[in-house]
Amino acid sequence: QVQLVESGGGLVRAGDSLRLSCAASLGSFISYKMGWFRQAPGKEREFVAAIGWSAGATYYADSLKERCTISRSAKNTVYLQINSLKPEDTAVYFCAAGYRVLSGNPEDYDYWGQGTQVTVSS
Repeated sequence: QVQLVESGGGLVRAGDSLRLSCAASLGSFISYKMGWFRQAPGKEREFVAAIGWSAGATYYADSLKERCTISRSAKNTVYLQINSLKPEDTAVYFCAAGYRVLSGNPEDYDYWGQGTQVTVSS
């Protein structure tokens, strides 16, 4: 069973913080990488952050690294903390899993969740 289920999105106010969660379950045990992407209305999919199999291996989009923290638990749950939310953060946020490399390229990911909507009001 392949399962990537995002949660934690919703309607928030500018300046608020959110922690998104992704519960990941793949059919076999692999040293996979996890990433977060987002897609806003009228824009292409944008990389946010990624985390590797080993602890300490993280990668952030330059524009978001000051406000975002990615982490993962031993239960294959990955988190994305976003601070000081802005209206331009409004997007559907997707969790993804990949076998290949720690990457910000969506083509390097094999499995995707359905996404969770984050709407930031001004």
